[in-house]
Amino acid sequence: CPILTVVSVLSPFAPTDCARWCPLNSRCVNATACRCSPGFTSLSGDVFTNRLENCDDIDECGPPLAVSCGKFADCQNTEGSFYCKCRPGYLLASGAKAFRNESENTCQDVDKCQRKPRLCKGRSICINTQGNYTCRCPPGLELNLSDPNVCSDVNECTSGQNPCHNTTHCLNNIGSYECRCLPGWKPIPGSPNGPNNTVCEDVDECSFRPPVCHNSTVCVNTVGSYRCRCRRGWELKPGFQNKQMNTTCQGTWSDLTPGLSHFFKKVQVLRRDFKPALAQGTIQGLIEGVDELLQTPQDLEALPRSEQRRVATNLLAGLEDVLRNISQALPNGTLTFSASAGTDLSLKVQEQGDRNVTLSLNQAKMLLSLDEVHESSDSGPSVVGLVSTPGMAKLLAEAPLILDPKQQTVLREHKGLLGDVSPVLLSDVVSAFVSNKDTQNLGSPVTFIFSHHAVMPRPTQKVLCVFWEHSQDGGGHWSTTGCRMAATGDASTTCQCSHLSSFAVLMAHGHVQEEDPVLAVITYMGLGLSLLCLLLAALTFLLCKAIQNTSTSLHLQLSICLFLAHLLFLTAINQTKIKLLCAIIAGALHYLYLASFTWMLLDGLHLFLTARNLTVVNYSSVSRFMNRLMFPVGYGVPALIVAISAASRPSLYGTPTSCWLRPEKMFIWSFLGPVCTIISVNLVLFFMTLRILQSKLSSLNSDVSTLQNTRMLTFKATAQLLILGCTWCLGLLQVGPAARVMAYLFTIINSLQGAFIFLVYCLLSQQVREQYRKWFRGVRKAKAESEKYTLSSRAVSDASTPNTVGSRSAPTALP
Repeated sequence: CPILTVVSVLSPFAPTDCARWCPLNSRCVNATACRCSPGFTSLSGDVFTNRLENCDDIDECGPPLAVSCGKFADCQNTEGSFYCKCRPGYLLASGAKAFRNESENTCQDVDKCQRKPRLCKGRSICINTQGNYTCRCPPGLELNLSDPNVCSDVNECTSGQNPCHNTTHCLNNIGSYECRCLPGWKPIPGSPNGPNNTVCEDVDECSFRPPVCHNSTVCVNTVGSYRCRCRRGWELKPGFQNKQMNTTCQGTWSDLTPGLSHFFKKVQVLRRDFKPALAQGTIQGLIEGVDELLQTPQDLEALPRSEQRRVATNLLAGLEDVLRNISQALPNGTLTFSASAGTDLSLKVQEQGDRNVTLSLNQAKMLLSLDEVHESSDSGPSVVGLVSTPGMAKLLAEAPLILDPKQQTVLREHKGLLGDVSPVLLSDVVSAFVSNKDTQNLGSPVTFIFSHHAVMPRPTQKVLCVFWEHSQDGGGHWSTTGCRMAATGDASTTCQCSHLSSFAVLMAHGHVQEEDPVLAVITYMGLGLSLLCLLLAALTFLLCKAIQNTSTSLHLQLSICLFLAHLLFLTAINQTKIKLLCAIIAGALHYLYLASFTWMLLDGLHLFLTARNLTVVNYSSVSRFMNRLMFPVGYGVPALIVAISAASRPSLYGTPTSCWLRPEKMFIWSFLGPVCTIISVNLVLFFMTLRILQSKLSSLNSDVSTLQNTRMLTFKATAQLLILGCTWCLGLLQVGPAARVMAYLFTIINSLQGAFIFLVYCLLSQQVREQYRKWFRGVRKAKAESEKYTLSSRAVSDASTPNTVGSRSAPTALP
């Protein structure tokens, strides 16, 4: 029944039924009761028999137990147990995650700022604290309100947190700012540009080079900027505004000078009154107006050179355009217009006929083919004009000259010509034009024949055919592009050009450094003395029988070569007018100086062989060897070098200023190369000779005559090397600050080479001095005998004079 069932439920279990009714987290005890598992408890205690009891978890971390885990740790309750865990920011020393009680607590702080990835992002600075960290920002940054781990830039320029001066501009940077000068301003002297103490001042842009404004304008400085306004006599170009930075103007010229104002008024009258039937009168009036303007150009000459060139450029271009247009109204034929001051115009108008046209003026002639300048699409007659404006030379007198690359290559040969060209006009300025405006690249050249005053160009001067080329600033310059000189004489020059423009003949002067007069005097006096000494030395070597040997023969040939070289240098070094003759002189000097050095080399070789043979006492073999060798080598080797040089580079013999070798293409080394080689070989030979003599001195008596002679020869040859050879090294050292000193040393020593040879090989030789004494005694004896004979003859004559007189007078005494 139900009542029995309930009773059976509420009544205690039978012993065998204990495990069936014990709740979760408990176990049977003696089959009659249940015990809660460790960490759990019931309301009845740990052991209970009531079926309705439950085992609940014991919270060891809360009261009343409140387990203590120690510093920097917290108790963590679990189901039936608990554990201790270090607080955030701390870790156990062992690296374990948990521990049971305070005695096991080893929690210590962890440096959070070393974590990866970084906790503080961007430019923020991480600061570790006990169990935590803080992000701080450097100056100029602040923490982001939405993310305290990120720093954001502080804009000092907008927040007003900058002390920039009012002449500067605040420029914000990440974390900082700069105080920069505004455009048109610059730091005052001593002030930086950027720090907060920067102070600026206005920049005068008008003082800049190159100018900031167009050449057609005048710069006006303003505070922090500048403006460009048109020059007086100029007007704005279409599309530009005045007083702007990019203002560009074009010349009106009418108000520039009184002369131009008068000229333009006259042109306006001619334009107003122009009628096709009166075209010839209009052209004549225009030519007279130009002639009058250029005849008395005092007001134009008062303008700056750049303004003068602009006036000339516009005048030439405008004159061509006006004449081209008016000439269309002229009848067929050739017309000539002249003015009092020399301005001339020759025009030819034709529709058919000879296509080769020749126009002549007083000082110029032009030949061209109409087929090259007349377009097939052109309607109307063909017009060819040539106008001469002699007065234009005053405006273009100092205009610059620009050479085309080919002309530069030619003129590079003329010393100093490219450094600072100063062109001088030789002819009138003539302008050529045709009805067709496109004449910049003609199929066949136009020929111009200019008459001018007679000139004889010097070596550093060049006659050039040039044309007036317009420049972007409204001015212009002389140019040789497209023009060449076909022929030139004393008073005429023929030019050929591949385009039409305004042409002239000018002479370009090269600014050559003037010759040092002191060096010139030293050269001529020294070489004159050397020639005399070389002549005396050669005669001594040739006539003094006592000293004639192989060494003397070598010295004789050296003296002859140096004598001829110095003589040719003195008399012909400047004979540059005839190029072929100058080249021959340069080749002869090349040969003679190389021969001198070759004989010096043979002298050194002979000395070395003589010293070497002291050990075997075999002098005859040296003499035989040198006699066979010296003439083929002494004169043959230099001849071979000069022949090869002349065959390979014949055009490099002779310069515009002297008959010597050109420096181009390293040609000068055809002389310096062998010279340096000979000097080097001689140095080696002399050192070897000195070594042999040193060893010989230690084993022989120093009074031995052969050894003494060899020592004297060594001294003389060494001195010869220093004077004749090493002095050329001074020529190579004529650079830099010491160039002038080296030039004087080189000139003095080289010009006295002959005197040195006479001194060393003649005056210092005892045998030669004795021979000179014999010659002087013989001369005195002969002179004394001559005087004695003269006296005796005079005495005899005096003694015989009375008898002669008596005999002659006797007859007259007879009655």
